[in-house]
Amino acid sequence: MRWTDADTDAMAELLTAYCLDVRPGQQVLVRSTTLAAPLLRSLQRAILAREAWPLLRPSLPGVDADFYALARDAQLDGYPSIARAEVEQADAFLTIQAPENTRALAGVDPERLSRATRARAPLGELRLRKRWCGTLWPTQAGAQQAGMDLDAFGAFVRGALFLDRPDPAAAWRELGAFQAELIERLRDARQVRIEADGTDLLLDVRGRTWANSDGRRNMPSGEVFTGPHEASANGTIRFTVPSSPGGVDVERVELTFRDGEVVGARAARGQEYLDRTLATDAGARRLGELGIGTNFGITRPIGAILFDEKIGGTVHLALGRSYPETGGVNESAVHWDLICDLRDGGRLTADGVEIQVDGRFTGA
Repeated sequence: MRWTDADTDAMAELLTAYCLDVRPGQQVLVRSTTLAAPLLRSLQRAILAREAWPLLRPSLPGVDADFYALARDAQLDGYPSIARAEVEQADAFLTIQAPENTRALAGVDPERLSRATRARAPLGELRLRKRWCGTLWPTQAGAQQAGMDLDAFGAFVRGALFLDRPDPAAAWRELGAFQAELIERLRDARQVRIEADGTDLLLDVRGRTWANSDGRRNMPSGEVFTGPHEASANGTIRFTVPSSPGGVDVERVELTFRDGEVVGARAARGQEYLDRTLATDAGARRLGELGIGTNFGITRPIGAILFDEKIGGTVHLALGRSYPETGGVNESAVHWDLICDLRDGGRLTADGVEIQVDGRFTGA
């Protein structure tokens, strides 16, 4: 089914009304590429209709790769003052993935990526204190990465965002209610165990807060997450869903933890990127997040972490920075979500009680 103007307008309405809750007078900073032009125009109309200020920042395909190829040391290790001013003054942020080439940064030295990430970490922390959301616009490159034609990929995105429902916002509120019940089951848990082929990992979550990700920050969403105690991870986990951070292919990552720290790290593909990421800073070798995917509208991985980490029947762990609202205190310029699929023989337990078996949630 071809993506229509009505789909675009429905997506813009969901993003501005439900996700960002745009209010009169607010300044909304929107970043994407020019490939998302139909959505950007629809968003401008929707934001203006809410009597707010749309600040559109479309970039040309290829400019990120150009930056990393040409930037001097001062440009990798810093940022322009106007970038901070924008973050300080904007009220809400929307980032739309719309790549022309999902592998545009594959040839970039991982160290240059890490340096820029470290330098811009303060801007990321400022954004996290405000209203923000990330989403994806279906492009030919995204469809190719997912192994679909563009129409099929558009239909997949529509289903993942619940735009195929009569009232998408109501569908997200319904999922939020389910996730609230799941959080009640996890609220007093002390220890979480993840078991699957090649995986047996224990995490201490006692006293930590579980967050309900119901689409207001990421679209699509569908997860509950917390910050495990930073020195608690013990065991090994095999991440069976490929990851492509910054367009770099990383597959079959296996991490071994001892007292919270990565002591062994292997990847069938992307070992250099994995090693450089772990060396970014001290916090990059510890976990900042444990997430449980609940979105069964996302039926398979498509190579975009934004979608893949939400797949119902998966769990993901993030190396690096914690989300403060969970009680996590790990600090890092890194936040890299890695996904373990539990839908074929996996098990998730809390204090020995089964929460999920073979990717399906058990009864309370």
